[in-house]
Amino acid sequence: MSIIETKSRVVAHKKLDRLVACSKISEDHLDRLAVVYLRQSSPHQVIQHPESTARQYAFADRAVEYGWSRDRVLVIDEDLGRSSTNGENRTGFQRLLGLVTAGQVGAAFGLELSRLARVSREWHHLFEMCAVFGSLLIDDDGVYDPNHVNDRLVLGLKGMLSEMELHMMKSRLERGRLNKAQRGELFHDIATGYVLVSHKVELDPDEQVRSAIHHFFDKFDDLGSAHSVYRDLVRTQNRLPFRRNKRDVQGQIDWRLPSYATVYDMLRNPIYAGTYAYGWKHKYRKRIAGRNTIRHKYLPMEEWKAVLHDHLPAYITWKRYLKNEERLRQNRSWPDSPGPPREGSTLLGGLVVCGNCDGRMYISCSSAEASYYHCNGYLKIETDTTCHAVQTKYIDELVAQQLLVALEPASLELSLQVVGDVERERKRQSECFRQALERARYECQRAERQYTAVEPENRLVARTLEQRWEEALSKERDLREEYERFLREQPTRLTNEAREHLLSLASDVPALWKSEKTTMKDRQEIVRCLVEQVVLRPQGNSERVDVTIGWAGGFQSEHEIVRPVGRYEQLHDFDRIIATVVDLRRRGLQSVEIADKLNAEGYSTAQMRPFNEGNVWALVGRKVVREQINDRQLGPHEWNVGDLASELSGMSTKKLKEWVRRGWATAVQRPVGGPWILWADEEELARLQELAACSASGVRRHPLHLTTPKQPPRGS
Repeated sequence: MSIIETKSRVVAHKKLDRLVACSKISEDHLDRLAVVYLRQSSPHQVIQHPESTARQYAFADRAVEYGWSRDRVLVIDEDLGRSSTNGENRTGFQRLLGLVTAGQVGAAFGLELSRLARVSREWHHLFEMCAVFGSLLIDDDGVYDPNHVNDRLVLGLKGMLSEMELHMMKSRLERGRLNKAQRGELFHDIATGYVLVSHKVELDPDEQVRSAIHHFFDKFDDLGSAHSVYRDLVRTQNRLPFRRNKRDVQGQIDWRLPSYATVYDMLRNPIYAGTYAYGWKHKYRKRIAGRNTIRHKYLPMEEWKAVLHDHLPAYITWKRYLKNEERLRQNRSWPDSPGPPREGSTLLGGLVVCGNCDGRMYISCSSAEASYYHCNGYLKIETDTTCHAVQTKYIDELVAQQLLVALEPASLELSLQVVGDVERERKRQSECFRQALERARYECQRAERQYTAVEPENRLVARTLEQRWEEALSKERDLREEYERFLREQPTRLTNEAREHLLSLASDVPALWKSEKTTMKDRQEIVRCLVEQVVLRPQGNSERVDVTIGWAGGFQSEHEIVRPVGRYEQLHDFDRIIATVVDLRRRGLQSVEIADKLNAEGYSTAQMRPFNEGNVWALVGRKVVREQINDRQLGPHEWNVGDLASELSGMSTKKLKEWVRRGWATAVQRPVGGPWILWADEEELARLQELAACSASGVRRHPLHLTTPKQPPRGS
């Protein structure tokens, strides 16, 4: 077969396909819109591959060839430079769907059907809507009617192939990125403080930029938390540098206040430790307020895809980076971390651990004055008994006392270190001022050169450049005045008077600890430098608690405290207290005297307070005390109140005590203030029974012989 015959057959086949395609296009389709949808996956493809874009725009002419008038052809090109993996972010695709569901689309044109959607869910949704509303789908291969079985099969296969192609492209790209990352050559973005020169990452050549990054990490060492660093930067208006183009070392540097996210990201970024890491954080989409937003999740080191230590120039060491990571982890408000130091009334928040369940104890407040270290570990280990709670002041006082004892030998060394730290901080601030002033002078000189270089006749430009020069001069003047004021108020070298004052303050650690200017947050930071954790282990259910202080370096010290409890039975010496009260009561001592005796012997209440009359009355009223006081041998014809009341036809003890008060029954308290002992022989018992019967009959005035008791014989 000759070449001419082959070409003729190809042309004939194309004409036949064109005729078949035109047969699917009805007048109803032509009355509606012909929508030409354009899409490129990225802005880079739009710029580098204009031929594809031109071919897609050419489909408007294809629609005219198929019979649509020019005014019925709509081109949607809003999604040029957008990926097809997510239809929600493609406004053009959503617009196409809206027109289809409104019944306004006769046919949807695309260079390839994969241009419309590569995800099966979105693709099937599109051609199902086209089937419902009678719309055609047309690409470079032909015309498809979603209502025809064969066309539906082809469309379904093309959708599956498009999704598979997408998966393969992603896999190839990811493997390429991973291979490049394992060599340490993949850079999507360069961190602040670095520049990219000839495909090589270097430290920023600007001295002020490097000083600002060093100062940033020093601040974190001093303050200990990302929030504290962020608040300090905002308070002092200390800005961080951001280059607009990190490939241009001579480019413009923006000095602006960072966000908290920027501060946290800089602390977590391993590049500042000289380590190249790929996959150290994961980007994901999160829907907030009806729109998708980009969020980042920091991954643990074992999940990083590529790690190359000492591959890049560093601002900090890897050891320092790991220390910062551990500090950030401890600052999180998680059950396994103590959290950052906070303002409040407690000293050991986040450091107290329950000795029973090894769980971290929380802070709970029963009132404005009383707070507790509380453990809810029983909820985790599913036991029937609760863990314990200890009032914070007892633990805080113990740890503070031990801390001051530990710091006393080092007070002189600490005072000298304080003086050195103050001078170093002032020197660092002075250096920052000097660098900022040097940059301001450069900007003035640059503005002056630009003004002098312009032609004098070009007043439109000259006026603008003159204004910029004046603004630069004003900025330089304000900065110089601020620097001079700083040097006057805070000289880099302390005077002898200021040095002696700091030494006296720092050497007296207890006074510094109790000073009103020392906040609870300051005390917490001091404690966390020396104390790793405090373990509380109650001795059973008693008021005594064993305290183990875990100091930095691995040393442990054992202590014991006494805490308030809810019940007297929880006291370890409860039996001795009861025995003492019973003995003193039997000896005839009153409640006030018993309270003085208990306090003198070193006993205290369940709330760790001295005994008073009310506390003693509460103890005497207990059943166990009454039984022991009443447990003495009664004499002949002597009765307890309860026994005699039962004997008198079950009358109440209250009524019998009322008869005693009126003098209708003979009774004594033995010992004084003790229980009533009543005397009644057979004759007296008969009188009381008759009196009880008379009283039960409702008689208001009892005969005199019934209300006159018989006196017991002498010696009874």
